Amino acid sequence: MSAFESDKPGRKLPAIIFIFLVIVIGLVGGAYYLGPRFEWEAPQIKLPDSDVLGLAPMEIGVTDRGAGLKSVTATLSIGGSEHTLVSEQYAQPVTEKKITVALSSKLTGVKEGPAVLRVSARDGSLWKFFRGNETVNQKHLTIDITPPTAELIADDRYVNFGGVGAIVYKSSADTVTSGVRVGDYFFPGFQGQIKAHPDHFIALFAHPYNVPVDAKAALVATDKAGNTREMPLVYELKSVKYRKSTIAISENFIQSKMAPLLNDVGARQGASKDVFLRVNRGLRKENEDKLAAITKKSTPSILWKGAFSQLSNSKVEANFADERTYIYNNEPIDNAYHLGYDLSVTRHYPVEAANSGAVTFAGDLGIYGNTVIMDHGLGLFTLYSHLSSIDVKVGDSIKQRQILGKTGETGLAVGDHLHYGVYLHGVAVLPVEWWDQKWINDNINPKLEGQSGEAIAESQQSKAPHKAARKRRR
Repeated sequence: MSAFESDKPGRKLPAIIFIFLVIVIGLVGGAYYLGPRFEWEAPQIKLPDSDVLGLAPMEIGVTDRGAGLKSVTATLSIGGSEHTLVSEQYAQPVTEKKITVALSSKLTGVKEGPAVLRVSARDGSLWKFFRGNETVNQKHLTIDITPPTAELIADDRYVNFGGVGAIVYKSSADTVTSGVRVGDYFFPGFQGQIKAHPDHFIALFAHPYNVPVDAKAALVATDKAGNTREMPLVYELKSVKYRKSTIAISENFIQSKMAPLLNDVGARQGASKDVFLRVNRGLRKENEDKLAAITKKSTPSILWKGAFSQLSNSKVEANFADERTYIYNNEPIDNAYHLGYDLSVTRHYPVEAANSGAVTFAGDLGIYGNTVIMDHGLGLFTLYSHLSSIDVKVGDSIKQRQILGKTGETGLAVGDHLHYGVYLHGVAVLPVEWWDQKWINDNINPKLEGQSGEAIAESQQSKAPHKAARKRRR
């Protein structure tokens, strides 16, 4: 055998290894590319907890973290008939989809009673001979398309613009939520507060200062199927004049009072106008959103008694819902509403609770400085801001005129004073009404005593001539 011939086997071996490596690399690459397409994890379907379906839409969540969703279908079986509610196909796989199912006018023959909701979801996997993975969930439901009933017992004939009204009503046992809607605001009703009528509800509501005067109020009752009954409320909106004012902003005020309120050091830098806007727009909204959230979680029973008290020896220096335009370098740069009263007394004056209640917030609140918020029940809160010190803590039960802290000039306060506000379920309302025992006697107490609207109206009419007669005798 020649030397040349003896070299042939050695040359074939590397070729075989090379081909083997190519095959292995191809298989690994194919597995890497096609492996996820053959995943076998089925889609997830989250059905709502509710066991009833009404006219309100019901949301269903469908997810697939693997190959992605290819199709989702929802059907409703009633009395042997099947109705398609949703049928969607996706050209490109999606990992998450929320579908909404609802009864519609197209579903002829649908009646109240038992039904079965069936939801199926298929992913884009090549598993199971390219058919993909499928999940099917079903839920036994009751079809309910009848709204709850609502009956108005007592209402208000007059409501101050920016002020509060009160109604008493009752609704059917299937009601889940009820209350008064005015514009975009909703004021819930509370049960068990009316004397001798534990099934009745009372709802304190506002016609907010920032809602048009022609906005319509309605009593709203909703059941767990989402069916809603609405009843218009009719009252005369009494005009309240709110002031407009201009306030000059100095460079010193921006740097000494506003800039330190920003936690981000970088946000304190830059032009003074930018710093002002970050505080007056950004931080103010953040603080007011937090305030609204705090004052939407109320005790479902009355904690107050009688008229609320104004801070003793105080003078009102700034009014509720003043529209303020801020002037910087002789130009208007922004505006805001002043949602409370500024009460001035002497420096570091003891701040008294306006009525009995519970402390629901005590601490720093940005532009409001050191602040105490009290819950008085039924959605009603009072706010005490710009304090130099706080003497109470969250959860404390407070009596009327108990000391909460001392006045100060924290936050955006210019000079030592108390910023006092009244909030109803997250909405700032006219404080002066709650200082007026007569207003409470005429508008709140008779309803709590269980008097009907007719009885309250007759009582108010009988008092009016008596007052007129006394005036004539003078």
